[in-house]
Amino acid sequence: MAAGPIRQDDEDFQHHILQGVSRTFALTIPQLPPGLYRAVANAYLLCRIADTIEDDAGLPFADKQAFAEQFMAIVEGREDAAPFAASLAPRLADHATAAERELIAGTAAVVRITHAFNDVQRAAMARCVRIMAEGMVLYQGQETLDGVADQAAMDRYCYYVAGVVGEMLTTLFCDHCPALASRETEMMHLAVSFGQGLQMTNILKDVWDDRARGACWLPRDIFAARGIQLSAVEPGRGGAAFEEAYASLIGVAHGHLRNALRYTLIIPASEPGIRRFCLWALGMAVLTLRKLDRRRDFAAGAEVKISRRAVKATILSTNLLVRHDRALRGLFALASAGLPQQRIALPIASIADIAGTRLAR
Repeated sequence: MAAGPIRQDDEDFQHHILQGVSRTFALTIPQLPPGLYRAVANAYLLCRIADTIEDDAGLPFADKQAFAEQFMAIVEGREDAAPFAASLAPRLADHATAAERELIAGTAAVVRITHAFNDVQRAAMARCVRIMAEGMVLYQGQETLDGVADQAAMDRYCYYVAGVVGEMLTTLFCDHCPALASRETEMMHLAVSFGQGLQMTNILKDVWDDRARGACWLPRDIFAARGIQLSAVEPGRGGAAFEEAYASLIGVAHGHLRNALRYTLIIPASEPGIRRFCLWALGMAVLTLRKLDRRRDFAAGAEVKISRRAVKATILSTNLLVRHDRALRGLFALASAGLPQQRIALPIASIADIAGTRLAR
């Protein structure tokens, strides 16, 4: 089915609200070609609505589950968005931002755009939202300062919140660029790895901020093997054994980001917008890992946040080299020099691997 008409007021709302809910994606998504920009921006907002439900501290678990199911039905075209927005918006907790409240109130506008896309695009978005929402429900109430059981448990968490997004983006990219069809399977595996690299970087950066709200997504066994109980570690005071275990996770994240570079270089040089979208995220993640590796004793995420100057340098350098694979490999090698490293074999976790799996605690 061909894409239907999109109302200008809905498109204006989508552009406006994207600026409010994410400064990072408001920067990277517009690099995409116009048709992809519209689809990826819409997909991000769908995921953000699902995430807003999951993150709301004031909603009981049963209500979160009900709202998540209702939202999935809306995305899939089985229910109307207006009752959902009218019911959820006034119930959002005080910590919800003004932009998040506006997004929930404007769910109908977002979903009208979703339903105007072609069959491939809509199916990819609906699948992503369903898997993400189901994963959020699965992990709801399981947050603890003791971390997750092991690396496999961390991998599953990263798949639900980021890897599935990589799969969706790959479908959208291949729909836009038919030349990628012959490598779609390879890209799907690399996309999950790409998503995990970005998510692990965020987990490592936000470890102490997450701890302050009662959560830890680090693999417990890696630290326990070194005599460390994660719930007993104070910010910035983990000691040498903690930092050694932490460095091993930087190595895992680094390995996934190497796969992210492989993914990016599969995209034809004739699609510089898609490459920029990937390269900017990849570059900022690598620079964050560098700061984390140099400051393994940090006590707050603000201490390892990359500077605006570093962000601008990433944008400038990748823009200059966007069509040149050898130069991009060299730039990545320079940026990641000295980081711990672990090779990540493919294929890695996908929904087929984790279906029916529950987090081991």
